[in-house]
Amino acid sequence: MPWKGKREWKPLEERRYTDIPWLIIFSLFCVGMMINFIHSHLSHPQVCICGYVVANGAATRLISGYDSYGNTCGRNNAKIEGVEHSGKNMTELKYVFFLEPCKLDLMKMKIESIALCVSMCPQAELKTYNDLKQFALNNGSRLCTYDVTETRYTSHSKKETKCPKLPVRPSTPVPMFHRCIPVDVECYAEFTQTFVTFISDNTLLRRVAAGLVASKEIIMGLCVLALVLSGIMMVVIRYISKVLVWILTVLVIIGSLGGTAVLWWLYADHRKALNSNTLSVFGKVVASDNVKALLVYAIVATVFTVILLLVMFIMRKRVALTITLFHVAGKVFIHIPFLVLQPLWTFICLMLFWVYWIAVLLFLGTSGTPIKNNSTEMVEYHMQGPLQFLAWYHAVGLIWISEFILAFQQMTIAGAVVTYYFTRNKSQMPATPILSSMARTIRYHLGTLAKGSFIITLVKIPRLILTYIHSKLKGKENACARCVLKSCVCCLWCLEKCLAYLNQNAYTATAINSTNFCTSARDAFLILVENALRVAAINTVGDFVLFLGKVLIVSVTAFAGVLTLNYQKDYTVWVLPLLIVCLFAFLVAHCFLSVFENVVDVLFLCFAVDTKYNDGSHGREYYMDKALMVRV
Repeated sequence: MPWKGKREWKPLEERRYTDIPWLIIFSLFCVGMMINFIHSHLSHPQVCICGYVVANGAATRLISGYDSYGNTCGRNNAKIEGVEHSGKNMTELKYVFFLEPCKLDLMKMKIESIALCVSMCPQAELKTYNDLKQFALNNGSRLCTYDVTETRYTSHSKKETKCPKLPVRPSTPVPMFHRCIPVDVECYAEFTQTFVTFISDNTLLRRVAAGLVASKEIIMGLCVLALVLSGIMMVVIRYISKVLVWILTVLVIIGSLGGTAVLWWLYADHRKALNSNTLSVFGKVVASDNVKALLVYAIVATVFTVILLLVMFIMRKRVALTITLFHVAGKVFIHIPFLVLQPLWTFICLMLFWVYWIAVLLFLGTSGTPIKNNSTEMVEYHMQGPLQFLAWYHAVGLIWISEFILAFQQMTIAGAVVTYYFTRNKSQMPATPILSSMARTIRYHLGTLAKGSFIITLVKIPRLILTYIHSKLKGKENACARCVLKSCVCCLWCLEKCLAYLNQNAYTATAINSTNFCTSARDAFLILVENALRVAAINTVGDFVLFLGKVLIVSVTAFAGVLTLNYQKDYTVWVLPLLIVCLFAFLVAHCFLSVFENVVDVLFLCFAVDTKYNDGSHGREYYMDKALMVRV
C-alpha cells in the first residue's frame, strides 16, 4: 500500500495476501532443501541438497559404510580412476571392519585406520594370524587387505601392516550402521579402569546417581510444581505488578540518593583529612588525587540522580500504563488460555526440523568426489567446487527456517491478541482464536514471515561468522584486532535484537491491517517513536517484573525441593537433583513469561493504534478495555 500521509487503519475489516514474492522465494528455498530431483542418470547435476546426497550415494555410504578404497559395502561399485582395489563388487560384503579401531584422531573425530568390507564381524577373540586364517576359511570373511589371500595370512612379509592388529577383539552381536564395533578395545582399557574406579562404592558419582534414582518421583513432582507455578504466575502477576513496580521505584530512588550522599560524605571527609597537618608529603599527594576523583564522582552521581528523578517523574504515568497492560494481559490469557501452549508447538516443530537438518548434514559429510590421500593411500570423499555451495546453502537454511518457525509463533500470538483487542463484543470472538490466527497466518501472511525472518538471518550469519573467527584466533591476534572483532560482534548482536523487536511489532501491524512487511515495519516504527517513553517504561519496568516472576518461580521450586529432598535420609548428595529441578523451573518460567511479554507488547501496539486513530467520539469509539481508558 503506498504511503500517503496519515493512513487510515481498519483493524480486522479486510484481509489481503502480503509479500507474495517472498513467499515464492522461501518456497523455492525450502524445495531446494527438501525435495529430490533425481534425474534418470546419477551423473547429472542435482538441484537440491537431498537430491544431491541421495543421487551421489552419500546416504548409502553413511548407512552402509565404505572402505578405504572408496567401495560402498553391500553394493556393486564403479571403478575410481587411479585407486587400486576400487570398483569391487561388495554385494556379499556388508560390514565395515577397521584394522586398527584404536587409531583415533580426536581433533578430526574419525578413525585413521584402513577400513575393509567384510561378510562377517568376528564374534570371538582372534589371537594369532593362524586364527585370522581359520576365520577367513571357515566364514569367508577376510580381515586382511584385499591383496592378501587367506593362505598367506601367516607367511606374508607385510602381515603386520596389511592385517589387523592382534589380538582382534570380538565385535558387538549387532553391528552399528554396518560397522564392526569391538566390545572391548585395548586402547580403552585405561579409561575404563579409571572410570570403574571413579564409580566405585564410595565415590561421589555413585552417591549422586543413587540420589537421582531415589528422588525421581520428587524430581517429577517438582517439575510439575514449576509448571503449575508458571501458570499461576501469569494470572497473578497482573495483581502484584503494581507492588513490584513501586518497590523497584523506591529502591532506585533510595539507591541513587544514598549513593550520591555517600560520595559527597567521602569527599568532605577526605578534604578534611587533606587540610589537616597529619599527612606526609606523599600522603598529601595521594589524598589530593583522591579528593579530585571523589569530587568528579560526586558531581557525576548528582547529575545522574537528578536526571533519573526527572525521568521517573515524567514517566510515572507511563509506568502506570505498564501496570494496566499487565492487568489486561491477564484477561487475555483468561479468554485465550491456549496461548500458553505456543512454546510447546514451536519447540516440537523446531525439533523435527533440526532432526531433519542434522540427518542431511550427516549425508553431506559422506558426499562429494573421492580423493586419494597419497600419504595414507586411503580414499576420502570431499565436496569440491560448486558443490561446496550446498554446505552454505544448508547452513543458511538452518537459520532462516528456524527464524521462520519462531516468527510464525509471534504472528500467531499477535493475531489472537489483535482479534481479542479489536473485538468489541468478546462473546463474538472465534471459538478457537489461536487456530483462527494460525489459519489466517498460513493463508495470507507466510510471505511476510519469510521476509522478516530473512532480515534476521542476514544479520545473524555475519555475527556467527565473526564469533567463530574470534574464537579461532583467540590468543593469536593482537589486542586491537580482538577489540575490533568483539565490537563488531556486539554491534551486530544489538542490531539483531533491535530488528527482532521491530519485526515482532511489524507482525502485529500486519495482523491488524494486513499490510506488507515493509509498510507494517514503517508504521510500527513510527508509532514506537511517537510513544518512546511508554516503550521505554514497558521494556524496563515490564522486563524487570517478569524477571522477578522467573526468580520467584525458581526460588519457590528450589525451596520446595530442599524441604522434600532433605527427608531422603538414604543419601546425602541431592545437589544435582535440585539443580536439574531449578534449571527446568527456569526454562518453563521463561517459556511461559516470554509469551506473556509478547502479549503485553502486542497489547501496547494495539493501544497506540487505537488512541492514534480513535478519540472516543461517536463513530470513533475506542476498542480498548475499560481499564486502559483511564490511561489515554
